[in-house]
Parts: sequence; C-alpha cells; structure tokens
Amino acid sequence: MKPGDLPEFFVAPAPEGRSRESTIRLDADGRFFHDQEPVEHPGLAAAMHRWIRRHPDDGRYILSNGYDWTYFTVEDAPFQVSAVRGGPEGVSLTLSDGSEEAWNPRRTRVGEDGALYATVKEGAPGGPYEARFGRHAQIALAPFLVESGGVPALLLGGKPVPIGA
Repeated sequence: MKPGDLPEFFVAPAPEGRSRESTIRLDADGRFFHDQEPVEHPGLAAAMHRWIRRHPDDGRYILSNGYDWTYFTVEDAPFQVSAVRGGPEGVSLTLSDGSEEAWNPRRTRVGEDGALYATVKEGAPGGPYEARFGRHAQIALAPFLVESGGVPALLLGGKPVPIGA
C-alpha cells in the first residue's frame, strides 16, 4: 500500500521548507513545462501524464505518484486523445496516460477552435475528466464519421450516433 492510498495523504502538510504549489504546467497540446522549460525526458513526461489526479478536497489538478503530490496548472484539458482505433463495437481512445477506453460520442463536445473534447475516466478518482483530441487523433476519426441531420455522428452498429447529443 502506498501512502497515497490513505485518506490523510492529501491533508498532510508539504515537507518542511516546501510548498504544494508548483510551476509545472500542462499546455493545450499535452506538453509539460517546468519553470517555462519543456519536460523533454520522454519517461518523465509519460509518468507525469499517469500521475494526473484531482485533489479530493478542492478539485484542483495535482500530480501524485502515491508518495508525494503537488498542484500544477492545466491550460486546457488534463488528458489528450493520442490515438483512435475502430472496431465492430465502436471507437476506442488511447489517452496521454497510456490508458484506453471506449469513446462515447454523446459525451463529447466541440471546442471553439474545432477540437473535440471527450469525457473520459468517469469511474476514476476525481473523475470524470476531459480529454482533448490531438490533431492526429481527430484526423484519424474521419473513416468513422458520418453526417446525421446536419451534425457529425459516429456510425455505431450501423446507426449514426450524433457527437455531443
């Protein structure tokens, strides 16, 4: 069991001389920065994507590895859709933390810039979360999309399911 599995983990004060606030930032394209410098180590960036959570008391975004945690800034959505895969049952999304889940087009919205945002991780602690489709993932949806009543829809089981309906 990790300390992060215990309820008091999130109310304990920061280690002496430290703060729970950080200069870590996740930009709209899913890239982490620290002190305005990009996090370039691929292993560290991948781990940081897996550490994204919400603080259970105030709902702010945190990075938690189970042994320590810190607040960080999310400029857009906390997760990115990095890939899509179609099958007979529908489309699955690969998220920036490496997880995969079925896409529910009804729980998706179109942002001001035309990007799609899916509701994901509904059963996760602090969930649900939002995931912004990366450019490549959004383009990869093209074979699965149809128009239904003048709105974009996903063809599921031979029936169009409107996006955001």
